Amino acid sequence: MEEKQRRHFVLVHGACLGAWCWYKLQPLLKAAGHSVKVFDLSASGIDPKSLDELRTFPEYTLPLFKVMESIPPDEKVVLVGHSLGGLNLAFAMEKYPEKISVAVFLAATMPDTIHKPSYVLEEYFARASPEDFLDTKFAPFGRPEDHLTSILWGPKYLASRLYQLSPPEDVALAISLVRPTSFFMQDLSNRSPFSNERFGSVNRAFIITGEDKTIPPEFQRWEIENTGVTIVKEMEDADHMAMISKPHALCQYLLDIAK
Repeated sequence: MEEKQRRHFVLVHGACLGAWCWYKLQPLLKAAGHSVKVFDLSASGIDPKSLDELRTFPEYTLPLFKVMESIPPDEKVVLVGHSLGGLNLAFAMEKYPEKISVAVFLAATMPDTIHKPSYVLEEYFARASPEDFLDTKFAPFGRPEDHLTSILWGPKYLASRLYQLSPPEDVALAISLVRPTSFFMQDLSNRSPFSNERFGSVNRAFIITGEDKTIPPEFQRWEIENTGVTIVKEMEDADHMAMISKPHALCQYLLDIAK
């Protein structure tokens, strides 16, 4: 019998969240015989940095760059990005394409190689209405010339948009742990598109969350059409937090993609 190959999964959380959001999925992947790395992005989770210390999206992504730099030259990882984490993935794909076997976008923002990195977020906000964000708080921070805005999901938004199919105790956990972050729109709009040679050379997979009220399935499908991916899977009965509402199903999807 062929020996099962051990994979190395690197899991990247979304906006306002932290490494804590993977607490159900991480042990499932480990139990299947794989190594799993979870971590906090800058000013997220228990990372000691303050959001006021950040100015750019790469500064926010720095902990992911450090993880990628620690990967041995002969090893490749399965990189998984959730929600805004898809843009963190894109920066890592541009910087370390040779270290990634497949990049998995889980209900994530997925840029292309034609437009500026801000384009996918601009499209998202153009299709949303202010009412969609409920009690989410947007506030300026940093120097006025940097045009920085923070975002913090409110309790109502978390319960009815991110976690509507998740256990109530996980909603309570999220409400107590979320931290403000930023999309760094001004910085992303000043950057060149990701390259076909680097970002575009990495195998891409997308997992659609069929009951998503944060990034609607129709927008996820638009991203897939806009950017193109090798593998598309759909979790029909998952909310935006698939790692919380359907961890066992998500684990199986990731194992199938990793093969």
